Amino acid sequence: MSNIYSERRQKLASQPLKGLALFLGNEESPMNYADNTYRFRQDSTLLYFSGIDRAGVALVADFESGEWTLFGDDLTPDDIVWMGSLPTIKEFANCAGIGKTAKLGDLKGAIEGGVKAGREIHFLPPYRDEHHRKLCHLGIKGNSASVPLIMAVSELRIRKSAYEVAEIEKAVETSLQMHLAAMSMAKPGMTEAQIMAKVSEIGLAGGGLAFPVIATINGHVLHNHHYENVLKSGQLFLLDAGAETETHYAGDLSSTFPVDPTFTQRQKDIYNLMLSSFLAAVDALKPGINFKDIHLASAKIIAEGLKGMGLMKGDVDEAVAQGAHALFFPCGLGHLMGMDVHDMENYGEVYFGYEGRPKSTQFGLKSLRLGRELQEGFVITVEPGIYFMPELTDMWKAEGRHKDFINYDAVDAYRNFSGVRIEEDFVITANGSRRLGSPKPRTVEEVEAVRKV
Repeated sequence: MSNIYSERRQKLASQPLKGLALFLGNEESPMNYADNTYRFRQDSTLLYFSGIDRAGVALVADFESGEWTLFGDDLTPDDIVWMGSLPTIKEFANCAGIGKTAKLGDLKGAIEGGVKAGREIHFLPPYRDEHHRKLCHLGIKGNSASVPLIMAVSELRIRKSAYEVAEIEKAVETSLQMHLAAMSMAKPGMTEAQIMAKVSEIGLAGGGLAFPVIATINGHVLHNHHYENVLKSGQLFLLDAGAETETHYAGDLSSTFPVDPTFTQRQKDIYNLMLSSFLAAVDALKPGINFKDIHLASAKIIAEGLKGMGLMKGDVDEAVAQGAHALFFPCGLGHLMGMDVHDMENYGEVYFGYEGRPKSTQFGLKSLRLGRELQEGFVITVEPGIYFMPELTDMWKAEGRHKDFINYDAVDAYRNFSGVRIEEDFVITANGSRRLGSPKPRTVEEVEAVRKV
């Protein structure tokens, strides 16, 4: 494994960067007092370059000398009594192929020495308050993250190696078992919390959860993390859940299925439209095509279908161009995935997702995280959805927004429909794409076959 991390560091060192690069690791985060912490999750960039999965470390790269230094402190006797033994900082460094170590208290002097020598100090955008505090302690302004380092690291991480694809696929396989369990067990009278608990059990046994489970009858709420509702006959259930491996590579799948053994006709109609959009997007995946174009083509399929159902009207191309479809599809078609379920999200989407170009400010389209040409080695999700949000519908109707494209009276009959989404993970290949993991039930017939068991 040290060869993998050494190769990654060498690739970064080959970039036209000068000075020092600082990579801060994460700390334990207390829930309600210092010794009662949330599950620890290491910073993904530090993991990418070292694989070191413990709190209280930092990496510094010297681009002139090519030397990397791991900063950290060995456990004290009190630490060992409380949490058990861990390798020493030197042992961690040896495993990662890092030749130099120093105490964490020496980090400030190393950074100050670089500043005094007139050397540039590169760092990535901080996403935790602890990172801001550390940067302040080191005399660095947290709003001056290095764009050259962002671009260099993101271009390394965005193309997945065969090893990384295998790890992601392992996470996807565990994620699939989470979804099959939910599809099999859900029934009227059960709580969302019961399904969430079973799904979480499978994910945790496989290595961990890639993100908080979304398990809800309110599928129109895109990131619903409440689990107090009771499932009732006639409702749809949406599960968005993924596992991660021990190396922290993520899977991310979404499924929508009826609480009853079968879909109603109205549910089938909306689900099949969403599935048509999904399948068209999957067929379009290949190197050289801009993911934004696939997103817009998927949106057009949804708009055409909704027009056929009487929910939209007018010119479909113009409706999508103006963003009227976003009442029903207010999010992006998908996102990059890797060691982060939304890969490199903390770097800023405009850099890794748009290669420095500005994003759209239009409602719906502004939520598309990836707007660049696909390349071999990208791992992405495809997750179109159709959502009926009463609050958003009421607001748009009151404002008269897109009244030439939306039949608000017809939409009102779907106030209690909730939403549908399907999501799978794909790696871009030389000539197209490959679905990661074993097949997940997609069609109405496939989903109902699991529900009827």
